[in-house]
Amino acid sequence: MGATFSLGRVAGIRVGVHWSVLVIFALITVGLAEGRLPRAHPGAPAWAYWLTALATAVVFLLALLAHEISHLLVAHRNGVGGDEITLWLLGGAARLHNEAPTPTAELRIAGVGPLVSLLLGGIFTLLTWWAHALRGPGLLIEALAWLAGINVLLAVFNVLPAAPLDGGRLLRALVWWRTGNRLRATEVATGAGRALGWILVAVGVYEALAGGFAGGVWLLLIGWFMVAMATVEGSQAKLRELLRSVPVRQAMSADPVTAPVGTRVQEFLSSPPWRYRHSAFPVTDPAGRPVGLVSVRQAGQVPLEERESTSLEAVMVPLGDIPTAGPDDPLVQLLPALDASPARRALVLADGRVVGIVTSSDVSRVIAWLSSTAPPGAGLRTVP
Repeated sequence: MGATFSLGRVAGIRVGVHWSVLVIFALITVGLAEGRLPRAHPGAPAWAYWLTALATAVVFLLALLAHEISHLLVAHRNGVGGDEITLWLLGGAARLHNEAPTPTAELRIAGVGPLVSLLLGGIFTLLTWWAHALRGPGLLIEALAWLAGINVLLAVFNVLPAAPLDGGRLLRALVWWRTGNRLRATEVATGAGRALGWILVAVGVYEALAGGFAGGVWLLLIGWFMVAMATVEGSQAKLRELLRSVPVRQAMSADPVTAPVGTRVQEFLSSPPWRYRHSAFPVTDPAGRPVGLVSVRQAGQVPLEERESTSLEAVMVPLGDIPTAGPDDPLVQLLPALDASPARRALVLADGRVVGIVTSSDVSRVIAWLSSTAPPGAGLRTVP
């Protein structure tokens, strides 16, 4: 589930927001400002209801963010990289660079999110009691009580044993531990996710037809998202299994043409060594070590009058922002970083030198070959 827009970084973690979060935010704000708050505390001015509702919705989204950040922090402690979070309809998703190495690690990573939501529910419950004891404003007490309840509900909902919920990860860890088969565990979790999603869709349709239109549409949306996400997760798991034993060297384009870092943009765009050959080139220092990657599009964006005076160093993507791998590394471990990279390319390095380059098209080519050469029903095998 890709982000529609970015909120920047929190503790070095990129935070994105899917458009469905705007639906949640609007529903929460309107529901509180026009429903729960006026019913519980009538007589207050309209601006007070709306201000309290907006603040409550913001705090709820911060609670969702804390839930997802906890996943990433525990993932890092268990040797799983990740630096991006996308908030969406059912809470959020943390982008991990590789899979959990063991079922126990998967259990820790998945379980910490609901625990954080449950802890937040407890904290808001204590704050509600404290505000009530001090005879605080009624709207504040009502907002705190709502936040307490919604965080507990979020924790309970997330432990349902169905992907893409945290409970689906817990189910996956259990099946993985029992069977020793990671792919089978994923199939069980995603199958449960699709089943639960379709049940929610059916209940939502029934609810809408029976007169509860708003609640029915809400359930239908949640169910539809669950089916879609579980299906994507299952497909990605099969893809990872397909590529698990394929080394990077079998997908890379070997010995790519490189461009010296001091090359001027005009020379780069017009000289035979680079012209028409590729759409992007590794940039190297005088010792031949890679320092970045430059694309023809990036170079072409330099104004004509500045191309003679602008070097590739000024327009390239620095090496630190480009995924890298060794030629014998598993290709599957490179996929998350390749997918997240704006360049859609990775450099293959050996002894500090560029020996290859991998693009999304290269990976698609390998997948096409593997899918075409594997007999129906046979086990997955690698390119010979």
